Amino acid sequence: MSSVVEEVRLSLPHIELAAHLFGPEDGLPVIALHGWLDNANSFARLAPKLKGLRIIALDMAGHGHSGHRPIGAGYAMWDYAHDVLQVAEQLGLKKFALLGHSMGAIASLIIAGSMPERVTHLALIDGVIPPTDKGENAAERMGMALQAQLDLREKRKPVYNTLDRAIEARMKGLVAVSREAAELLAQRGLMPVPGGYTWRTDSRLTLPSPLRLTQEQAMAFVQRITCPALLVVAADGMLAKHPELLERLPFSREQLPGGHHLHLNDEAGADLVADCFNRFFAVP
Repeated sequence: MSSVVEEVRLSLPHIELAAHLFGPEDGLPVIALHGWLDNANSFARLAPKLKGLRIIALDMAGHGHSGHRPIGAGYAMWDYAHDVLQVAEQLGLKKFALLGHSMGAIASLIIAGSMPERVTHLALIDGVIPPTDKGENAAERMGMALQAQLDLREKRKPVYNTLDRAIEARMKGLVAVSREAAELLAQRGLMPVPGGYTWRTDSRLTLPSPLRLTQEQAMAFVQRITCPALLVVAADGMLAKHPELLERLPFSREQLPGGHHLHLNDEAGADLVADCFNRFFAVP
């Protein structure tokens, strides 16, 4: 199986994004979106195992080798949706499939729900609707987010004096990952600075979201999806803790052993996820 990866840069009207391309040029086009604070290497194990697909694995804005948004701009989920649609325009794709993990799965769902005529397949890994909140909390949440934006000026990114220390920090991040997964993410995620290494990611990515959809608004995206959709749930991941949400989703669902990054943590997990998605994409 060829695991040759092509590195490309996409100059969009509003930002420059980096991406990895996998698979045959005439394969079904699939735009792959990674999780929060990850990068295109999230799909380094999985993408070579997927058959007949032309996978465009983006470094999403503010991540990996992609550009950061201009000063004063933010990283709302609909901004990522806009980026993906601009990528599709640039590549001449009237229709495309989406493969998303975690935050990338949420962005994929938003695109497939708001532009259902553009999306042929929706393949999600341990992520689905955006985090929701009650409507009456909107003003308080906005205040907290605005204050966090003001406070960001005082914050400095951590500097690790060795690559190994940075990799260990990533292993113990908000979501723990295997050493091999952390190494793959660090390859694209770290940059040298005086005194060692720091993450390339835009510091604004850690800011709280100023606006959360209500449950009803979030489910409106789910209800508008018209393409086949498959959600892979990690048994020890984030979604397995919310069976009441999973029951409400009209998608096909497979629960697989492993943590939130089950497609990246080891070859066995990547094989299981690939097996699910190869069956899903092969159905005419």
